[in-house]
Amino acid sequence: AAQEGDFDPDTRWAVTWFDQFGFEEGDYGHAEQLSKAKNTAVAEMADARNGGIVTAKGGKVKLTRHADLPESWDPDTDPRLTVWEMVHHLIRRMDEGGEGAAAELVAKLGVRAETARELAYRLYAICERKKWADEALAYNALVTAWPEITRLAASSPGNEAPQQTQLFS
Repeated sequence: AAQEGDFDPDTRWAVTWFDQFGFEEGDYGHAEQLSKAKNTAVAEMADARNGGIVTAKGGKVKLTRHADLPESWDPDTDPRLTVWEMVHHLIRRMDEGGEGAAAELVAKLGVRAETARELAYRLYAICERKKWADEALAYNALVTAWPEITRLAASSPGNEAPQQTQLFS
């Protein structure tokens, strides 16, 4: 619960929904009630202009899988950036282009990337507890590759860590 304090309302909703339903459909009424408790709204989370972390139609709601997220997503232009999106776009990029592609996104996310790592750990733990092996693989792959991803991100052009050249001038 303390860890959730670092997450935005949409992500807190998504974690709770994921714990209950995974990527399966659930009732819209339940989703909306949960969204009020998390200080968000299903309609806003489903808005495709914001990336749409859920789909809501026919009285049902479900989380969007990483493979179904838009390839054109850019965290710098997303008006409703969530940690949930960051994690799932990182997974999508790793699936498509390996650690190097994920590192490009981590470099773009900057300090926000660390919160995404925390969420990946949390989602892996949920999957392990629920025995959702297929889902656990994606989160575990991201967490396991994290040291290399961050190393690649730090060494990418324009992201070199500043170094002190002398103590006194």
